[in-house]
Amino acid sequence: MGTMSSVVEMKIDAFLSFNHLLKPKPSFTTTKLSSRFTFHDHNKKQTCKFKIRSQVGAEKQTASVDSRVKDIVWPSPDDEIVFWNKEFPHWDVSQQAPAEIEKDSDLMHIIHVTAEMAPIAKVGGLGDVVTGLARACLSRAHKVDIMLPFYECIQREQISELELITTYESYYDGNWVPTNAYRGVVSGIPVIFIQPSNYFFKGQYVYGGSYNELEAYLYFSRACLEWMQVTGTQPDIIHIHEWQTGSLPLLYWDMYHYLSLKKPRIVLTIHNMEHYGECRKEELSKCGLDGSIYATLDKAVDDRTIGHNPERLSLLKGGIVYSNVVITVSPTYLKETLCSGWLASTLILNRDKYYGVLNGIDTAMWNPATDVFLPSKFNARNTEGKKICKYYVQRGLGLILKGTSASKLINEMENKVPLIVCISRLVAQKGLHLITHAIKQVEERGGQIIVLGKASDGRVQTEFEGLANLHNQGPSIRILLTYSEELSHMLYAAADMVLVPSIYEPCGLAQMIGMRYGAIPIVRKTGGLADTVFDMDDQLHRETANGFVFEGIDEGSLNWALDRAFSFYREKPEEWNTTIQKVMEIDNSWNNTAGKYIDIYNSVRVRC
Repeated sequence: MGTMSSVVEMKIDAFLSFNHLLKPKPSFTTTKLSSRFTFHDHNKKQTCKFKIRSQVGAEKQTASVDSRVKDIVWPSPDDEIVFWNKEFPHWDVSQQAPAEIEKDSDLMHIIHVTAEMAPIAKVGGLGDVVTGLARACLSRAHKVDIMLPFYECIQREQISELELITTYESYYDGNWVPTNAYRGVVSGIPVIFIQPSNYFFKGQYVYGGSYNELEAYLYFSRACLEWMQVTGTQPDIIHIHEWQTGSLPLLYWDMYHYLSLKKPRIVLTIHNMEHYGECRKEELSKCGLDGSIYATLDKAVDDRTIGHNPERLSLLKGGIVYSNVVITVSPTYLKETLCSGWLASTLILNRDKYYGVLNGIDTAMWNPATDVFLPSKFNARNTEGKKICKYYVQRGLGLILKGTSASKLINEMENKVPLIVCISRLVAQKGLHLITHAIKQVEERGGQIIVLGKASDGRVQTEFEGLANLHNQGPSIRILLTYSEELSHMLYAAADMVLVPSIYEPCGLAQMIGMRYGAIPIVRKTGGLADTVFDMDDQLHRETANGFVFEGIDEGSLNWALDRAFSFYREKPEEWNTTIQKVMEIDNSWNNTAGKYIDIYNSVRVRC
């Protein structure tokens, strides 16, 4: 074959930045001649000369980034309105339910009774779980409703088709309380809002109002059953969540099942075993039950108070005993709860109906390819938008020097400082001492860290306010003591790594959401974190490796994970980018989990 020669002009600086695009196969050798490279193909006896003047691939990449950034209005910490509080386009996630999900043929009616629902009444992961599971079951063609207190703080503009459907009375503390039931649609899910005429559920927040929360949720649990009786609603499954609705199974089996509600079966999901719903016998009696009946070891007495005066009840324990099925939110957390904690003996006695089912995430609500809160969209096949999101957040929070060119920074990949994000409620469970330690360690290692969260304990809030005052004007640390759904989306998209150093974690959503947005997790091995994150240095399970895991609760264990993560980020950039694509493609969707819930529902439902 004759010798073929051709000349392609390329800019030498672009060539040097992207020479991996031009690396010859092993059968090639290269010779550098001044401003030219000559590739010799020894297999085909061909020679190709490249004059270093321009490089098409690099120019396309530059043009792609330039086209993305040219219309972006870059934020500044000096803006009058912070960037996460600006106006965003309306986002109807109900229109994004995946159409390819196979519909179930054996359909049922499920009613969730809950204290939280995302996004309208969200405090923690409970709200995300209820919304995600409900949407997943709806997408499989089941009938699903959510019953929720009509908190005064709920923004009605987030509810579509809101209308009053029932006016009735529900008993509480010797009185029949006039109650309104409204129906509306939130995120594509039918929701029934229960609104008493008294002072319950008044206030600026979901929790922490001026009313007695225990009394309010005792009222709410009975009001939901009363509504079902008044309207003749007989769902297959009443799915309750946490201690707030723990009295509902007692009310159902010892009262309403003897009246007219015959069909429903009760499923309890425990999202966090540390919240017991402590209750005095006389408080339980206010909802119409005889509280003293439940003060026995085999029913609802709080084991820790036996022999005390007075002994107390636990609504969560009563819910465990009286529900048909009890589910917790990961297989590892199930094992942990059977081995420790005062409820372990009750769970062991009810082991035959106790399941561990890993939570999922709502992949329509958490989708970087369609997320309206992001300045630039991206997906696993094209992650250029993630670099833009990182720069956007850094610039908006003052972590990038003013005057730095966005295109230059993104195109030439000069932004090599790893950005770690920790989005968490600031409570002891989340590893507060490890979070504060990470703040200092990340800065010492030349990284940046953003902490987003609020503390319910005033002392913890004060401590973090002190840290914020100390660090927030510097170049590496931002501590934002608030909660913003919009900002959390942006932070996940901007993060190179997401930190979840929990002392215990029943499931955890942050690590799954982080991976969905291309952030590599750094987690402590506990609960659901152990079920979803597998260490990058585990040579026996390379195919599942997706993060950096440590086991101890000491600072040294966290340091070890940070060291490995930073080294991997800086020394193996190509492998890092491959890992980003890998974790973004992991299926942590609710569709997989919903199938397990539906199997459990079917195992206890009554077929007429």
